[in-house]
Amino acid sequence: MANLKDIRTRIQSVGSTMQITNAMKMVSAAKLKKAQDAIEKMRPYAEKLTELLAGLSANLDKDLGGDYAAQREVKKVLLVPITSNRGLCGALNTNIIKLTSSLIENKYKDKDVELLTIGKKAYDQLSKKYKVVDNKSELFDDLTYENVAKIAQKIMNDFIDKKYDEVILIYNRFKNAATQIVITEQFLPIKTESDEISKVALDFIYEPSQAEIVLELIPKSLRTQFYKAIRDAWASEHGARMTSMHKATDNAKDMKDELTLQYNKARQAVITGEILEIVSGAEALKN
Repeated sequence: MANLKDIRTRIQSVGSTMQITNAMKMVSAAKLKKAQDAIEKMRPYAEKLTELLAGLSANLDKDLGGDYAAQREVKKVLLVPITSNRGLCGALNTNIIKLTSSLIENKYKDKDVELLTIGKKAYDQLSKKYKVVDNKSELFDDLTYENVAKIAQKIMNDFIDKKYDEVILIYNRFKNAATQIVITEQFLPIKTESDEISKVALDFIYEPSQAEIVLELIPKSLRTQFYKAIRDAWASEHGARMTSMHKATDNAKDMKDELTLQYNKARQAVITGEILEIVSGAEALKN
């Protein structure tokens, strides 16, 4: 049986770990509330705007601004995996990295693929095997629409300049604190092939003209879509970390209870042995 001092040391160590994980859980819970409110308010607007503009783009001539919907032979692809800067959030980052690797090695194995990573975890893992043209890990230090819009605009300009034929976002869509869904979303070109979207587009009368809407609204819509993806990933990170730390705290508590029981048994065994020695010594003196 383990030494009493060793068991006491392990109990103290597990207790310290439990305090840390519980503190991290509470911090993530506080941040999650703000991030969840932001994405839940933004998502309906962004999705409806994307649907509307996809229908509009289906009927546009290229000269009127349909560059964002231009369908070209896919030779060069830009993948944008979005992960967190820190770990301790379960399989959140691993799922993104695995999916990105799978896309490169399977779907786009014959294409020229480049990566623009957002998050240190994606950059650290993917830069070892694939071509990373840029890393925007600092984005999470000051997550604002203005900072995200700059990155989105650069990607849009590269697409128009035919540097890339397709741009794909890979991120975690926030569902709730315990569930994050890995999403592969086509950023460019804008999807226009959906019959349902085309039917919706026919129900609208556009004022001002379609050309003005394209020149002003579609770029804003794309920047909003990109910002929504970042916000989804941000909320998913805190939800996953809160859940992971909650489970870690529960596991630490169970381990501490088990060690405490083991300590009490060992202590009882020592006391029982000492009592037997006293009784045996008393009996020997009596005889």
